[in-house]
Amino acid sequence: MKQVIKQVLKMLKLSKMSNKALLFMMCLFVAMPSAQAAMRPIPEAQLVNQDGKNVAFYRDLVQGKTAVVNFIFTSCTMICPTQTATLRQVQRDLGTRVGRDVVFISISIDPNTDQPPRLKAFARQFEAGPGWQFLTGNKSVVDKLLRSLNAGVGDISNHSGLVLVINEKKQAWQQLASMPEAKLIQTTIEQVAGPDPAMQSANSRYFPNLPLQTQDGKTVHFFDDVMKDKVVLINFIFTTCPGICSPMTANLAKVQPLLDPRVQMVSITVDPDTDTPQVLKDFASKFKVRPGWLFLTGSAENISAVAKKLGGSGEDKDAHSGILLAGNVQTGDWKKIYATARPEDIALAVGKLLPVR
Repeated sequence: MKQVIKQVLKMLKLSKMSNKALLFMMCLFVAMPSAQAAMRPIPEAQLVNQDGKNVAFYRDLVQGKTAVVNFIFTSCTMICPTQTATLRQVQRDLGTRVGRDVVFISISIDPNTDQPPRLKAFARQFEAGPGWQFLTGNKSVVDKLLRSLNAGVGDISNHSGLVLVINEKKQAWQQLASMPEAKLIQTTIEQVAGPDPAMQSANSRYFPNLPLQTQDGKTVHFFDDVMKDKVVLINFIFTTCPGICSPMTANLAKVQPLLDPRVQMVSITVDPDTDTPQVLKDFASKFKVRPGWLFLTGSAENISAVAKKLGGSGEDKDAHSGILLAGNVQTGDWKKIYATARPEDIALAVGKLLPVR
């Protein structure tokens, strides 16, 4: 939050702003929860973007995509630059997805003033990336569009920090009011847009979908059944390990009740010849493992292929990693965590990977 505000102050050369004004700006970031509004017909409107190109609002920008829409005017000194900086942060975090199945749209509510060169300069000020359209046009056309989007008529004295997240195909129309924070905007986009098709394709190519067996003797395919679209916490063990495996498993047994039920815990043996499903089941029972924690074995070839992709083990099983691998497979957000960290710290780190409900 403070970083966004500092960026805005720097851009506007308002570094001497009073503490009272700064406090007001920070208060703007206390976001109301997102509200699912009734789906509206998405209007068509002929507009002009920051490059001077004629664009059709629905046909060229919104159709078939998740559209993130906000409302600005370039002479605004408070809400607009602050929100644009926030959206730029979201754009960076979403990466190349913006411009593929997600589009950012900033509509000027002062179109008579905000001609394309002025919008282009405003966008450049915030380093807006590809996939972000800044729109202006005939005032009557813009006002009609604003009314259709339930954003009011272009009255710059009555400007709000409303952000819309729209997906026509999924009948989603989310209204984020009162200057929503970057995290709320990003989470709403990801919930509305669903899994990133490019990320899913990359994941399916990277992670082996080889058959393995659980401690209950059930065959699962590693990517489709264990990883796909999940938040996972993965470690590597073997049941005859004289070192870290038992203390690590004991610590994770303390972590498990602290985790959100949506987290899939996975322990993969690096000694599949010894660790049959029954051996793994007996090992898990020593630590009173609860449902939602898989212990996996399989052929030596399949286990080796999975472990190498996850950086879990080389040829020497005694050299296997004591690091936990936590990741949100859907978003591609991964982190490494020390297996001997405090259970509360592990649970907190993993929880940050979960989408907001």
